[in-house]
Amino acid sequence: MTIELWHCHNTRSLRALWALEEMQLDYKLHYLPFPPRVLAKDYLAINPLGTVPFMQVGDTQLTESSAILLYLATHYSQHAIAVASSHKEYGHYLNWLFQSDATLTFPQTLLLRYSQFEPAERQNPQVVQDYKIWFLSRLKSANQQLLQQAYLVDNRFTIADIAVGYALYLGELLGLASAYQPQTLAYLKRLKDRPAFQRCVNAGEEVANYKIEPLTV
Repeated sequence: MTIELWHCHNTRSLRALWALEEMQLDYKLHYLPFPPRVLAKDYLAINPLGTVPFMQVGDTQLTESSAILLYLATHYSQHAIAVASSHKEYGHYLNWLFQSDATLTFPQTLLLRYSQFEPAERQNPQVVQDYKIWFLSRLKSANQQLLQQAYLVDNRFTIADIAVGYALYLGELLGLASAYQPQTLAYLKRLKDRPAFQRCVNAGEEVANYKIEPLTV
């Protein structure tokens, strides 16, 4: 069955695209402008939420980036970048996957919304400043882990690094990397230097209708 992924440049769908490239799986990629629910209304017939990522494999449909990573790694037996349930660090592996979105990407969505996506009269510098502090403070666990090893789980590259790495990359686009600790900044560079990341990071740029700007607060 064909793997189909709907993707907007630099959004959370980059997690899924990066994983597909790391796993060297065949897939069909659909590019969308952002936000697709406004600028590509036909997409709502495919994904009523109007969000990205959206991945379809036969009758299976997924809309959550971390769930897509876990599905791909498990369903396609990608043992090299997955962690088995019998592994002593399996719980940490799951925690990084879900922390990446619920704890790290969540405040970034508010930064983007209230600094760039809302009309000027609805932008809110106080919200932006508060959630900038929130995001950076939530990096404490990663900062500590990366003092001890090069990657988050089992000291090897896994989909947990894709999940957390995307949040760090988005933070860099927002101009926050200057506040990253040295080990975290070095970790992000290792991830960005991976050939799979390099192959997909610019995907969809030609139809992108926006550019994420560094924060000014």
